Amino acid sequence: MTLPIAAVERLFDRLSMTYGVEFRNKWAGMPLNEIKTHWAYELAQFADNLNAIGWALQNLPDRCPNLIEFKNLCKQAPRPQHQALDAPKAPVEVIDREISKMLAGLIKKPTDAGDHKRWAKRLKERHEKGEHLSPYQINCYKTALDMLS
Repeated sequence: MTLPIAAVERLFDRLSMTYGVEFRNKWAGMPLNEIKTHWAYELAQFADNLNAIGWALQNLPDRCPNLIEFKNLCKQAPRPQHQALDAPKAPVEVIDREISKMLAGLIKKPTDAGDHKRWAKRLKERHEKGEHLSPYQINCYKTALDMLS
Protein backbone atom coordinates (compact mmCIF):
# COMPACT_ATOMS: atom_id res chain seq x y z
CA MET A 1 0.00 0.00 0.00
CA THR A 2 1.24 3.47 -0.82
CA LEU A 3 0.06 7.00 -0.34
CA PRO A 4 -2.23 8.03 -3.23
CA ILE A 5 -0.19 9.73 -5.95
CA ALA A 6 -2.63 12.66 -5.94
CA ALA A 7 -1.70 13.28 -2.30
CA VAL A 8 2.01 13.19 -3.17
CA GLU A 9 1.44 15.60 -6.10
CA ARG A 10 -0.35 18.01 -3.76
CA LEU A 11 2.41 17.60 -1.17
CA PHE A 12 5.11 18.43 -3.71
CA ASP A 13 3.11 21.45 -4.89
CA ARG A 14 2.84 22.75 -1.31
CA LEU A 15 6.52 22.14 -0.55
CA SER A 16 7.50 23.82 -3.86
CA MET A 17 5.35 26.86 -3.05
CA THR A 18 6.76 27.07 0.48
CA TYR A 19 10.47 26.49 -0.22
CA GLY A 20 10.61 27.49 -3.88
CA VAL A 21 13.91 26.86 -5.65
CA GLU A 22 15.43 25.17 -2.58
CA PHE A 23 12.86 22.35 -2.86
CA ARG A 24 12.98 22.08 -6.66
CA ASN A 25 16.80 22.01 -6.69
CA LYS A 26 16.84 19.06 -4.25
CA TRP A 27 15.67 16.87 -7.12
CA ALA A 28 17.52 18.51 -10.02
CA GLY A 29 18.74 15.92 -12.53
CA MET A 30 16.75 13.11 -10.87
CA PRO A 31 13.63 11.43 -12.29
CA LEU A 32 10.85 13.29 -10.46
CA ASN A 33 8.26 10.51 -10.98
CA GLU A 34 10.54 7.99 -9.23
CA ILE A 35 11.11 10.42 -6.37
CA LYS A 36 7.37 10.94 -5.95
CA THR A 37 6.80 7.16 -6.04
CA HIS A 38 9.43 6.75 -3.32
CA TRP A 39 7.76 9.44 -1.19
CA ALA A 40 4.39 7.70 -1.73
CA TYR A 41 5.90 4.41 -0.51
CA GLU A 42 7.66 5.94 2.51
CA LEU A 43 4.60 7.94 3.59
CA ALA A 44 2.21 4.98 3.12
CA GLN A 45 1.72 4.64 6.89
CA PHE A 46 -0.19 7.95 6.75
CA ALA A 47 -2.53 6.87 3.94
CA ASP A 48 -5.40 6.44 6.40
CA ASN A 49 -4.43 9.55 8.37
CA LEU A 50 -3.84 12.36 5.89
CA ASN A 51 -4.36 14.79 8.79
CA ALA A 52 -0.82 13.92 9.94
CA ILE A 53 0.54 15.11 6.58
CA GLY A 54 -1.63 18.23 6.81
CA TRP A 55 -0.31 18.87 10.32
CA ALA A 56 3.28 18.47 9.06
CA LEU A 57 2.61 20.98 6.27
CA GLN A 58 1.31 23.48 8.83
CA ASN A 59 4.40 22.99 11.02
CA LEU A 60 7.20 23.00 8.47
CA PRO A 61 10.73 23.88 9.61
CA ASP A 62 12.58 26.95 8.36
CA ARG A 63 14.77 24.97 5.98
CA CYS A 64 13.49 22.54 3.36
CA PRO A 65 13.06 19.04 4.82
CA ASN A 66 14.15 15.86 3.12
CA LEU A 67 11.91 12.78 3.08
CA ILE A 68 13.12 11.44 6.44
CA GLU A 69 12.67 14.81 8.14
CA PHE A 70 9.19 15.24 6.66
CA LYS A 71 8.20 11.69 7.69
CA ASN A 72 9.40 12.35 11.26
CA LEU A 73 7.40 15.58 11.28
CA CYS A 74 4.29 13.61 10.27
CA LYS A 75 4.90 11.21 13.16
CA GLN A 76 4.79 14.15 15.58
CA ALA A 77 1.23 15.02 14.56
CA PRO A 78 -1.29 14.67 17.39
CA ARG A 79 -3.33 11.49 17.27
CA PRO A 80 -6.96 11.94 16.29
CA GLN A 81 -9.26 12.15 19.30
CA HIS A 82 -12.39 10.02 19.17
CA GLN A 83 -15.14 10.93 21.54
CA ALA A 84 -16.70 7.94 23.26
CA LEU A 85 -20.44 7.66 23.03
CA ASP A 86 -22.52 7.43 26.17
CA ALA A 87 -23.98 4.03 26.88
CA PRO A 88 -27.61 3.78 25.81
CA LYS A 89 -30.06 4.31 28.66
CA ALA A 90 -32.80 1.74 29.16
CA PRO A 91 -36.03 2.63 30.94
CA VAL A 92 -36.07 1.57 34.60
CA GLU A 93 -39.12 -0.63 34.02
CA VAL A 94 -37.30 -2.61 31.34
CA ILE A 95 -34.25 -3.06 33.57
CA ASP A 96 -36.41 -4.21 36.51
CA ARG A 97 -38.30 -6.67 34.31
CA GLU A 98 -35.11 -8.17 32.89
CA ILE A 99 -33.49 -8.47 36.34
CA SER A 100 -36.63 -10.21 37.61
CA LYS A 101 -36.42 -12.70 34.74
CA MET A 102 -32.78 -13.42 35.51
CA LEU A 103 -33.45 -13.87 39.22
CA ALA A 104 -36.41 -16.14 38.55
CA GLY A 105 -34.13 -18.40 36.57
CA LEU A 106 -31.55 -18.47 39.36
CA ILE A 107 -33.88 -18.96 42.30
CA LYS A 108 -35.81 -22.20 42.02
CA LYS A 109 -38.17 -23.36 44.71
CA PRO A 110 -37.40 -26.87 45.85
CA THR A 111 -39.94 -29.36 44.56
CA ASP A 112 -39.71 -31.34 47.75
CA ALA A 113 -40.03 -28.40 50.11
CA GLY A 114 -39.11 -29.50 53.59
CA ASP A 115 -38.57 -33.18 52.73
CA HIS A 116 -34.79 -33.49 52.77
CA LYS A 117 -34.95 -37.28 52.64
CA ARG A 118 -37.00 -37.47 49.48
CA TRP A 119 -33.99 -38.78 47.55
CA ALA A 120 -33.73 -41.70 49.98
CA LYS A 121 -37.46 -42.44 49.69
CA ARG A 122 -37.15 -42.48 45.87
CA LEU A 123 -34.26 -44.92 46.03
CA LYS A 124 -36.26 -47.16 48.39
CA GLU A 125 -39.28 -47.07 46.04
CA ARG A 126 -37.11 -48.01 43.06
CA HIS A 127 -35.54 -50.87 45.04
CA GLU A 128 -38.92 -52.17 46.15
CA LYS A 129 -40.15 -52.14 42.53
CA GLY A 130 -37.33 -54.48 41.65
CA GLU A 131 -34.75 -52.10 40.18
CA HIS A 132 -31.22 -53.24 40.78
CA LEU A 133 -29.36 -50.84 43.09
CA SER A 134 -25.78 -51.07 44.22
CA PRO A 135 -25.13 -52.13 47.81
CA TYR A 136 -23.83 -48.60 48.44
CA GLN A 137 -27.13 -47.03 47.24
CA ILE A 138 -29.13 -49.42 49.42
CA ASN A 139 -26.97 -48.66 52.44
CA CYS A 140 -27.31 -44.89 51.83
CA TYR A 141 -31.10 -44.85 51.66
CA LYS A 142 -31.42 -47.19 54.65
CA THR A 143 -29.04 -45.04 56.69
CA ALA A 144 -30.92 -41.85 55.76
CA LEU A 145 -34.27 -43.41 56.61
CA ASP A 146 -32.97 -45.01 59.83
CA MET A 147 -33.77 -48.46 58.53
CA LEU A 148 -30.53 -50.17 59.57
CA SER A 149 -30.88 -52.60 62.44
